[in-house]
Amino acid sequence: MKKAIRPMPILPSLLLLGACAAGPLAGQSKVGTTAVPFLGITAGPRAFALGGAFAAMGDDASSIHANPGAFARMPRSQALATTTNWLVGTRYNWVGCVLKISAADAVGFSFTQLDYGDDDVTTVLAPEGTGEKWSAADFALGLSYSRNLSDRFSIGGTAKVIQTRIYHETASAFAADIGLLFYTPFHDMRLGMSISNFGTDLRMDGRDLLQRIDLDPDGLGNNEAVVSKLKTEVWPLPLFFRVGLAGEVLKNQAVRVTLLADALRPSDNTETLQAGCEAALYERVFLRAGYKSMFREDAEEGPAFGCGVRLPVGGNASWRADYAYADYGILQSIQTIAVGIDF
Repeated sequence: MKKAIRPMPILPSLLLLGACAAGPLAGQSKVGTTAVPFLGITAGPRAFALGGAFAAMGDDASSIHANPGAFARMPRSQALATTTNWLVGTRYNWVGCVLKISAADAVGFSFTQLDYGDDDVTTVLAPEGTGEKWSAADFALGLSYSRNLSDRFSIGGTAKVIQTRIYHETASAFAADIGLLFYTPFHDMRLGMSISNFGTDLRMDGRDLLQRIDLDPDGLGNNEAVVSKLKTEVWPLPLFFRVGLAGEVLKNQAVRVTLLADALRPSDNTETLQAGCEAALYERVFLRAGYKSMFREDAEEGPAFGCGVRLPVGGNASWRADYAYADYGILQSIQTIAVGIDF
């Protein structure tokens, strides 16, 4: 019989992490200075319920999003699909799959979509609608690889294609994520770090940018309908730097309690701290709670809660289902669900 792990003094470490995150919070906000902010939405109800503190967790396919250096630690392959009723009537969908190709290596695939829905096209002459619809959506498709370099150190990365679309205009970019995970000698506390969305800039292009103009409106005899293209601004991708800690304060054959905390530094906002706690009963039933955007001024994110179940279905396979709820203040609440299979 395995011995229970003694409760470890993880609280001082979490407080130190919080101090590091809260120190520079007085800096100027950079909201609205980058494109495609959907890349910063937390993927998966498990990470969502933990306040987004997931950089040091490596046992879930959604770690592809938070730290691609971690998922090589997964004992089995996993496929996960999640959907979220995001803000102001939009819908966020994320699908990820991790395939273990050896004891030390794993590859991952992920697809992210933020669907803004559609609406009627209106003009000055047709204020009630022309009969045409317009829509908008953001997409990202990623290919990831993670490897255990030793029994304590893992590294990985993701290459991805990003596209944003509104009506007939689109913009595309290429980006890369890189992550590390280290199991410290101190009660196997995990330290995770990642940098996300290092890549090219975005510029909108499409047929609606083609316009007819008169180059010399005061002159006679010139072509009054020269076709030109409007030049749009170039926007960078949002960079995210995460440093996270995770460790068990209680672990035995029946119960596991894990505390997690991430310090997040985005390029389009101020620094913040995210923290969460997960309690597991026989690794079958899970309760979770967390808090996002701690110490960030005027943040609407509040506490998050979630639960999950995992049911064996024979052999090494098992089904899982997860749910999370978060309070977003005046933006109302967010609910997200996911289903997956370990195989």
